[in-house]
Amino acid sequence: MTTTPTAPKGPDQTSRPAPVPRGHVGRIVAGSLATGCVVALVLAAAPIIPAEESRTLGAVLCGFALGWAMLAVLSVRFTDQPQRWAAAPAVFTGVGGLLLVGFGAPAQAVLNWIWPPALLALAVWMIIRTRRQLRSRSGRWPAYPVIALLALASIGGGYETVREAADAQAYPMPGRLIDVGGHSLHLNCTGSGTPTVVLEPGGGEMSSALGWIAPAVARDTRVCAYDRAGRGWSEAADTRQDGGQIATDLHTLLQRGNVPGPYVLAGHSFGGLYVLSFAALYPGEVAGMVLVDSTAPAAAGPIASGDAGAHDIMNRASALLSASARLGLGRLYGQFDYGSLPPRSRDEARASAATARQLRSTIDEYIRASTSMEQAASLADFGAKPLVVLTAGSGSAPGWSASQNALAALSTNSVHRVVDGATHASLISDEGDSAATTQAVLDVVASIRSAAPLDR
Repeated sequence: MTTTPTAPKGPDQTSRPAPVPRGHVGRIVAGSLATGCVVALVLAAAPIIPAEESRTLGAVLCGFALGWAMLAVLSVRFTDQPQRWAAAPAVFTGVGGLLLVGFGAPAQAVLNWIWPPALLALAVWMIIRTRRQLRSRSGRWPAYPVIALLALASIGGGYETVREAADAQAYPMPGRLIDVGGHSLHLNCTGSGTPTVVLEPGGGEMSSALGWIAPAVARDTRVCAYDRAGRGWSEAADTRQDGGQIATDLHTLLQRGNVPGPYVLAGHSFGGLYVLSFAALYPGEVAGMVLVDSTAPAAAGPIASGDAGAHDIMNRASALLSASARLGLGRLYGQFDYGSLPPRSRDEARASAATARQLRSTIDEYIRASTSMEQAASLADFGAKPLVVLTAGSGSAPGWSASQNALAALSTNSVHRVVDGATHASLISDEGDSAATTQAVLDVVASIRSAAPLDR
């Protein structure tokens, strides 16, 4: 029996590297991207991040950057399909996120122009690299939708940035901006005569929504329309914008704008709460009121005004949701609204409604609704000053008429009119129904001028 001697192992055989582990790349892709989403939400809710749109968005981008970085590292370490290309979106979103967190709105103003084309180019490159390097079908399915969303976001973001710049040129501000303390509000006064009528738009609206009413009232007396903070041409405010603060800012606006009282205040919907608060805070400067299907004062809602923690969470959610308008989403639904306004007012209102600034302002307004309703309830007696309460004859909820009767009871010189066929919105937006609102304003003006009771 013969034995064959075993050849000694050479140095190249003993130092051969261990086989590369063959992990499931599909799970790593899905897990990394899901982790990025979770971390993004956690960072957006972190107390160390200010509840501002730009910085909240920056925190989200940092979370996404972590997800892409995990994909690059874990795929190299644990699979035979390394996805080194994922380092590029990790750097892209990470750098952008850090800039937004560190510098806020100024950085966002610059990135709004740079990001869309750069992100679109990156998305196309990512698809090419994925097709070449990610051979697993289970890995491609989680990656492709995310990359497609990035491409759509870049197109929508670029379109919105260009359109907002074009809107600023197409719709120059009428009237003027006036500093009310930390931010400036837009005020536009037309017509002549006394008393001066001050129009307060409804919830989520801006001055152009009053396109039928302001010109009609201006034929008889001076009328001032304005935009609350974050709406229309007004700047956003750092202060909490509940009904009391809105009334205080309006008072400062009128004083610094050299618009002397006494005033006739006309408020639609949520705007009714703000004129009630104004009349409670400055009773000597209010000669009469018109409440147009006004939200009624009431006790606090489910979230108490002093619950700072709950408000902080909602503020962060508001900042995150408003960022969606940067992708052009606000422009989609805005194009189907305001169609019954005069063409110029319609286009101005649509342009403003499309912006992240107005979306944030609107969300915040509803967050603070219960506080605003409490503050409006502080006006318990309007004396014998003329007051017209207008109620839409169609589409009102049960109990709405009773709440309107209670508003009319604030004054001994009041009248409650139900406008047959009108809806809550049409009392402002429809040419025919808004004529009833204009007439109510002029009736209060006439009552003040003649010192006679309102015609019932």
